[in-house]
Amino acid sequence: MVLAVWTKLLSDTSLKRSSQTLTVLGNNAYIYGGELRPREPVDSTVYHLALNPTTPANPTIAAATAIASPSTTPQPRVGSASTTLAGKIYIFSGRGGIALEPIEESGAFWVFDPTNNTWTQLCPANPESPFPAGRSYHTLTNNGTDTIYLHAGCPPTGRLRDLWAFDIATRQWRECAPAPPPERGGASIAYAEGKVYRMNGFDGTREQGGAMDVYDPVADAWSTVSYSADGMSGPTPRSVGCLLAVKVAGRPCLVTVFGEHDPSSLGHQGAGKMLGDMWVFDIELQRWAQVEVEGESPAPRGWFDADVVVSGEGRSSIVVHGGLSESNERLDDVWRLEF
Repeated sequence: MVLAVWTKLLSDTSLKRSSQTLTVLGNNAYIYGGELRPREPVDSTVYHLALNPTTPANPTIAAATAIASPSTTPQPRVGSASTTLAGKIYIFSGRGGIALEPIEESGAFWVFDPTNNTWTQLCPANPESPFPAGRSYHTLTNNGTDTIYLHAGCPPTGRLRDLWAFDIATRQWRECAPAPPPERGGASIAYAEGKVYRMNGFDGTREQGGAMDVYDPVADAWSTVSYSADGMSGPTPRSVGCLLAVKVAGRPCLVTVFGEHDPSSLGHQGAGKMLGDMWVFDIELQRWAQVEVEGESPAPRGWFDADVVVSGEGRSSIVVHGGLSESNERLDDVWRLEF
């Protein structure tokens, strides 16, 4: 077991939503998009949360601040994905409108710059070059310097297992080797120790589990670390959870928390079985350990978002926001998980 502590930072009805993005830059978190009612994207407001160090005397955030909308904003959307690179937030596609069709923007990102609270659209340098199609419930990560990785998700019909790399300096997309089957939405990826890690997701019939798929950018090839997804030696299958790279006791690890297991018969209109467990994967040992929590914990959930906060001492913690509860209620809380 790995020991950890949850701290509740905030509950704010203005933040009640699922299928949103949460991205952290320094000690600041930014929330964008999502839905409060099924198939109705909320507006394009960006909310800012100052993630001050938590202490027993000051464990919470006073409030979330809505950033005044600039003249140029993305179309409201759900099921988007975000990542941060070079001090900016990158958003790709998602679903928009009542029909919730994937938003097709010809391989472009929306980029939010928190230094001046502006949105710009970053388009590929050559519009004739191949680019990933619009989609929802995909996932993004980056290598920390110049490349964003985009994986899987749901196009207008079916699901995908593709992997694309975008160089932000040259503004060029490159299609990488596809991940192992099956195709899926709601998967999770993270970049750590020079590689991209992928797990979980929903293939249209069942949640995936029992495999940590690893992409090597140098070899442009995938390998797989198999494990028993029995909830004792490894996490059970799930989708719409998260996978985040953190240091735990100084060791490079991946952390997955929560997610949905057994989808609702109502599809996007309902909630399935939500999970409340947390697991740490030691990258060097290639072994899972379940996280034991001291004190209060968030309610089980899926369709939320989370990101990593790194302190000045190099310690990592995880911030989790919102999502969908098993009672089919959108959640408005923000929590911090510290190891």
